[in-house]
Amino acid sequence: MDIAVKKQTDVSVKQAANAPKNPTSWIIAIASIVLIGGALFLYSRVSWQQALLYVLGAFGGFVLYQAHFGFTSAWRKFILYRQGEGIRAQMILMLVASIFFLPLLLKGTIFGHAVAGNVHDVGISVIVGAFIFGIGMQLGDGCASGTLYHIGGGDTNGIVTLIGFIAGSVIATTHFDFWMNTPHLAPISLIHQFGAFGGFLLQLALLALVYYIVTVIEKRRHGKLISTKIENKNGWKVIYKGPWSLLVGALLLAVMNALVLMVNGKPWGITSAFALWGAKFVQLFGVDPTEWAYWQDPAKLNALKSPLYQDTTTVMDISLMFGALLAAAFAGRYAKPIQWRRPSRMTIGALIGGLMMGYGARLAFGCNIGAYFSGIASFSVHGWIWFVFAFLGSLIGVKLRPYCAYKN
Repeated sequence: MDIAVKKQTDVSVKQAANAPKNPTSWIIAIASIVLIGGALFLYSRVSWQQALLYVLGAFGGFVLYQAHFGFTSAWRKFILYRQGEGIRAQMILMLVASIFFLPLLLKGTIFGHAVAGNVHDVGISVIVGAFIFGIGMQLGDGCASGTLYHIGGGDTNGIVTLIGFIAGSVIATTHFDFWMNTPHLAPISLIHQFGAFGGFLLQLALLALVYYIVTVIEKRRHGKLISTKIENKNGWKVIYKGPWSLLVGALLLAVMNALVLMVNGKPWGITSAFALWGAKFVQLFGVDPTEWAYWQDPAKLNALKSPLYQDTTTVMDISLMFGALLAAAFAGRYAKPIQWRRPSRMTIGALIGGLMMGYGARLAFGCNIGAYFSGIASFSVHGWIWFVFAFLGSLIGVKLRPYCAYKN
């Protein structure tokens, strides 16, 4: 063999041996083991319902990633570019979920247990909390569901946001009683206030109004509706490799939330777990959260005294991240190295954004999932109030994003 050729061959072999291996298969295996093992553990230690909710959480994370179904980015695109595809998808999401929720809420029971929607007080705390959350979701570059599925998708910025989220949640619980004593109205349900038919028609009218306004504004700016083109390069494998359209994501998430309502007796939520995690953490340092008004509620106090795996929201949050991890691995996200280095301004922005979202979510009885999605699907006026003031907060948050080194 020619010496030059031999040397070149040896170099190629060494380079191949030293080249970083694609971790995708390992990530798929690990995520699958955690999801299957976790479901079996919860089935044996808690209940089949808890195991099923764990699976549903993973399904939600998988859908969010493959459909890139974002609340934060959808609002930002409309604010900056008057592109309303994401908001229209959210209105469809709400409509389909409302159709599924309506008979369940009217009946009040299923599978032998009570069923109730996320219907909360309407007042100063919701307005302030939603407004703060709206600013924070843009600074943190993701809402509650977005933060979790971004982490699963390999976005290290989401980790910083989550830390801030947890801290902000704990801070809010320390003077929760102050906000609960601010002026407010009792919970208002459209279907209880106007009847099933009237409430549903009013809900439909509100959803259609938002859809129409967004469409008109977009057409005035662009002369047509701007839609994201989905290129299917995976053939039938698109089922698990993605990407999926926003419409598919909306339909699947609506079904998922309806199943959560049926199994758990209440709709999907995310951020209450962050307050619980934070409270558990400060207990390690001798702090007693039970002295705070937030934990005087018997259900919350019981969650604080129980193992985390008994908390429904916790297990769904964890499985959501692993569901997104699995989706990202199937989509080839981890064929490329994770970017750990971030501008300092972005890190600070994510931390502040997380703090604001954690604080705001406790005041407003939920986040983009618990208050906005599940709240509106439950025909709660508080869900619509949350939407309005969180969007107003996002107007400010979008203006602040350049200071945090975000490109858009």
